[in-house]
Amino acid sequence: MRAPLSWLREYVDLPAGETGRDVAAKLIAAGLEVETVDQQGAGLKGPLVVGKVLAIEELTEFKKPIRYCQVDVGQANGTGAPQNVICGATNFSVGDRVVVVLPGAVLPGDFKITARKTYGRVSEGMICSGSELGMEEDSPGILVLPPQYEPGTDAVELLELVDDVLDIDVTPDRGYCMSLRGLARETATAYGLPLRDPALLDVPAPNEHGYPVRIAEDALGRESGTAGCELFTARTVTGLLPETPSPLWLQRRLQKAGMRPVSLAVDVTNYVMLELGQPLHAYDRARLNGTLGVRRAEPGEKLTTLDGVQRTLDPEDLLIVDDSGPIGLAGVMGGATTEVAEARPHPETGEPEGTREIVIEAAYFDPVTIGRGARRHRLISEASRRFERGVDPQATAAAAQRAVDLLVLLAGGTAEAGFTQVGEVPARHTMTLEAGHPDRVAGVHYGREAVVRRLQEVGCDVAGTDELTVTVPSWRPDLRDINDLAEEVIRLEGYENLPSTLPKPPSGRGLTARQRLHRRVGRALAGAGYVEALSYPFQGEAVLDQLGLDADDPRRTAVRLVNPLSDEEPWMRTSLLPGLLATLRRNDGRGSHDLALFETGLVFLPTGREGSPGTPSVAGRPGTHEVDLLDAALPEQPRHVAVALSGQRERSGWWGAGRPSTWADAVEAARALAREAQAELEVEAAQHAPWHPGRCAALRVRLADGPRVIGYAGELHPRAVKALGLPARTCAMELDLDALERAGGQQLQAPSVSTFPVATQDVALVVDAAVPAARVEASLREGAGELLESLRLFDQFEGEQLGEGRKSLAYALRFRAPDRTLTAEEVSAAREAAVAVAVERHGATLRGA
Repeated sequence: MRAPLSWLREYVDLPAGETGRDVAAKLIAAGLEVETVDQQGAGLKGPLVVGKVLAIEELTEFKKPIRYCQVDVGQANGTGAPQNVICGATNFSVGDRVVVVLPGAVLPGDFKITARKTYGRVSEGMICSGSELGMEEDSPGILVLPPQYEPGTDAVELLELVDDVLDIDVTPDRGYCMSLRGLARETATAYGLPLRDPALLDVPAPNEHGYPVRIAEDALGRESGTAGCELFTARTVTGLLPETPSPLWLQRRLQKAGMRPVSLAVDVTNYVMLELGQPLHAYDRARLNGTLGVRRAEPGEKLTTLDGVQRTLDPEDLLIVDDSGPIGLAGVMGGATTEVAEARPHPETGEPEGTREIVIEAAYFDPVTIGRGARRHRLISEASRRFERGVDPQATAAAAQRAVDLLVLLAGGTAEAGFTQVGEVPARHTMTLEAGHPDRVAGVHYGREAVVRRLQEVGCDVAGTDELTVTVPSWRPDLRDINDLAEEVIRLEGYENLPSTLPKPPSGRGLTARQRLHRRVGRALAGAGYVEALSYPFQGEAVLDQLGLDADDPRRTAVRLVNPLSDEEPWMRTSLLPGLLATLRRNDGRGSHDLALFETGLVFLPTGREGSPGTPSVAGRPGTHEVDLLDAALPEQPRHVAVALSGQRERSGWWGAGRPSTWADAVEAARALAREAQAELEVEAAQHAPWHPGRCAALRVRLADGPRVIGYAGELHPRAVKALGLPARTCAMELDLDALERAGGQQLQAPSVSTFPVATQDVALVVDAAVPAARVEASLREGAGELLESLRLFDQFEGEQLGEGRKSLAYALRFRAPDRTLTAEEVSAAREAAVAVAVERHGATLRGA
């Protein structure tokens, strides 16, 4: 919402020296989001005056149209003589009033004007367009003014070129601020000044002589239970002069507010909407066919809206109709068939033709109905923005009256005595509030007087002593709870006055073991060269097909959102890989090919046992039973961690050759996380989509109820890589971080450091190719006993000399004792014990024996 300061001053007597930045600071302190203050006309310096074109000489010797003009600028040039100006525009004629900037002036953007010779003539100034004056971003030609302005009139004051315009981002709960009336109320409250409410008008009583209107049962909500239109007001103005243009002051206010002037009738409805916050619609009465009506759409109905698009209507759409059918999408956009016609000369007589009789609609529509309809048709308009936030139903009649008054004043019309009002103004909401409730919410003592005063400044009617009966204003539909009222008191008393008090946790409290593990996991992966990525927790069916998941894969069973952000991703994710791989693909497409990404986050796994949560009471804090019901209605939400790699894992350089990322790097990432959790991780070959069947490892841990696979790692299947548009040989890992935590130790144990020398023994064992290396390693560890410090697989070999279906695994065993230097006999005995267990369990033989 753009609010010119000059317009705000019409309703609030601000101090003369207050600037737009001063007002913005006050509104920000009151809780509004003022994004910018546009200082229009900053740096503008006159003389800038109205000129009358006396003569035009066309200079034809140039490639483009050039005109040498004589312009009467009155006494602004000090001599009264005509001013000679070169101009390239052709949209003005002799006798037109234009804006002339004289030598010595400075236009916006530090554009200095001097007399200079150009195109063989001396140009003594410039004839200006609207964009050159900062009035609009783009203008088709020279700004031509109405003929009543005398040459020499100060154009800076006439066009209100110097002004501060506040650009305010209005949040959905503050719909009343999408009007100058609402912003003026906030400004008046912030400065402690009285407000001149523009909606306080003398409005005649409704009667039976107005334009006929009927609201259908389905629009009233008596059958469907959903009210679409509770109030509809109609007024009629006749005898309009269609050729009457909008006055300059009206055009300038619309331009500053970010709207383009169109015609007087349209400009008036837009002006009233900006002023009072009530959208209006003007119908050409000559093009209406019978009674105006409001109803829901019927299946298959179509409507061509003012933007020229034919729309197929939905049964939930709320329509404005006449006897011919739909003529408007209620609260969103009118139809083309009843559009107010612009003035045009009659082809034979030359007399101006256009709309001479107008029916003005001012209605109160249901915010949810309008919001859904606008989004259904992807047609977000200025009217729908206001209706979906909630307009003031008590201002509908005043808005219609304001539009009638302006049309009578500016277009020479006559207001008909008929005043149609169908429906009733919704009753104002009333609630009971303890006078001390805002004090308890804020932790600050305000006192009853301050609470009552602040609520009255908001517009509430307040009665009572200790227990206040508060009736909220009709323009604040967001005030539905006593905490909403407390928030208004706190806001107006000043958020900056709230004390900054740090919570005092009991001693011994801190991060939970789960939180500490999550932090260690992030640090470990970052230290290994991974970059954290965050993605939305949504997924669609298409990506599951691209991953190659079977039809009965549990990851296809997901929670579907009722109102998803995107129709392509309507489910809550069951895996982190879709979002992480999409991030990898995006970065690879932008030129970053050596990637190592990780993400931690929740996945959502429905169990089928979810029950109904019921409706918790709002009278107090939910009880234990209510919380249990809420928890039972939710799917399982374990925290997962995933990594994705592509390109070079180690880059080449003067130090030597690099190496690409492989499945082993994804497995090593899982091992690093297991070390952080102090969990024993078993790795063995597996087949699991979307990984390559020959390069996929299952990640297994031992829990209290037995061994369990908590994730997979390896290289992705080539079909999945191609379907997802990923780099070749992309690798990934995903595991259940919560399960890893349960499998690990409760506390990190610092390693013991021995000062005695280490003894290293190598052993190469030949086993069946199907035996996982992890199991052989586990056997060696068990057999070696406490003297084994570390064990590392450094070679794997398969060849004809070993025999078909056999492989050789070579391990380096490091032995060390904490209290002595080991003897050769002790080391040999530990090595032989380790080999013996491997021989017993896996049929291993020593290579070369």
